[in-house]
Amino acid sequence: MALINTEFPSLKLVSQGKVRDVYATSSPDHLLFVATDRISAYDVILRNGVAGKGKILTQISLFWFDKLKHVIPTHFVTADIDEMPEEVRQYREQLEGRTMLVRKAKVIPLEAIVRGYITGSGWAEYKKTGTVHTIPLPAGLKESEKLPEPLFTPSTKADQGEHDENISPVQAVALIGPNLFDEVSSKAIQLYREAADYALTRGLILADTKFEFGVIQTSEGDKVILIDELLTPDSSRYWPARTYAPGGPQASFDKQYLRDWLTSNGFKKGLEAGPDGKGWTMDKSVVEGTKKRYQEALEMLTGQTL
Repeated sequence: MALINTEFPSLKLVSQGKVRDVYATSSPDHLLFVATDRISAYDVILRNGVAGKGKILTQISLFWFDKLKHVIPTHFVTADIDEMPEEVRQYREQLEGRTMLVRKAKVIPLEAIVRGYITGSGWAEYKKTGTVHTIPLPAGLKESEKLPEPLFTPSTKADQGEHDENISPVQAVALIGPNLFDEVSSKAIQLYREAADYALTRGLILADTKFEFGVIQTSEGDKVILIDELLTPDSSRYWPARTYAPGGPQASFDKQYLRDWLTSNGFKKGLEAGPDGKGWTMDKSVVEGTKKRYQEALEMLTGQTL
């Protein structure tokens, strides 16, 4: 069964995102992140989930947190339930494999998107204006073509139920300040480059990804750290390298499969609540197809299976 909603009566729910439920703990410096099996597309949460998806996301994030920890500190503390506060351990059955204890941080209000290939909303903008997030690009690029250099293309970090909006680097600087922007953008580019290089050795192209950053207070002053999930199929666009061919859409291990199903069934802006106002429910074949893609991404990246 898919875990759609978590229930931990002894814990205080701090926030509920599209996928993650965040709980307070008896430690004032830590939070409990729980990856459910919910899935969203176009900022719409589907009524049914994908069983085991939260565990897959957690395992992929843990892999990348460890692999990229030399680039920037992260909020990750432990995934071992025995090392978590006592009140958390009683919910081991629900939590096993899908939870992380993390450091609290002040969230930087920016989605730090890095694009290595032109696709998605970037391609849509480029066709109209020759730019991506107002950044001019060479003429004549094909859909899914590799960009000359990875681009930092930020978006706003919307509240639950609202849509993130692509913004220009200039707007991002105005939002968070030049010093913080420089640090976030440079770290995001470095993370992308290292992750993309590794993914390619595993037969995967990392077309683009989204990072989130936060700030913690230390004895040496404020420090920027990496937060949330990391380089999962929910936040990243992975393509199989063996079938890559620029000039059109690519097969993918991300949520594009689900997005395509939604649009083929009449989804459009204004129909977020579904044709009958009761939401969108995936067909069984879409659930199975999505799970298969996520499992394959996990295996290809990490060698692990679930």
